[in-house]
Amino acid sequence: MDLQVQSHAAEQSLQQLYREHHGWLSGWLRKRLGCAENAADLAQDTFLRVLSKDSDLPTLREPRAYLSTIAHSLLVNFWRRQAVERAYLDALAAKPEHYAPSPQERELIMETLLAIDAMLLRLPSKVRQAFLWSQLDGLTYAVIATRLQVSERMVKKYMAQAMLHCLLLEQGA
Repeated sequence: MDLQVQSHAAEQSLQQLYREHHGWLSGWLRKRLGCAENAADLAQDTFLRVLSKDSDLPTLREPRAYLSTIAHSLLVNFWRRQAVERAYLDALAAKPEHYAPSPQERELIMETLLAIDAMLLRLPSKVRQAFLWSQLDGLTYAVIATRLQVSERMVKKYMAQAMLHCLLLEQGA
């Protein structure tokens, strides 16, 4: 089939998918978010994600299942971002006012926190937990080993793995 014909068929399929399911998807998201504006944004993001995929839309057997799977992933990311932002703003509110960063600094800090959060999510759970207990709570490797029910040597390996991920993040890898 000609590339131009394929492109036109894919565009038609996407338009049909949007027309038939956008309202349903917006309502599905609105029920979970309790906010029509955020639901509308995530519905649009869902269709943008569909547009960016090389999927064969004409063969979708369960379009609502397909859309809700993509939307659910975006929803989880949205909630994680909100949790990170809330935690940052709570920490910021506890500081004296003269420590308040500028709006540009605040945005850079949020981007960094979200990148760290994403990096931590890619770590195995025990590695992530060991890293957080060590870096945030100041626990010794011996205490962490006891809590995770592993050897101190294993905690050292976990920390090395976490540090490697931090270095890769810093280097933009």
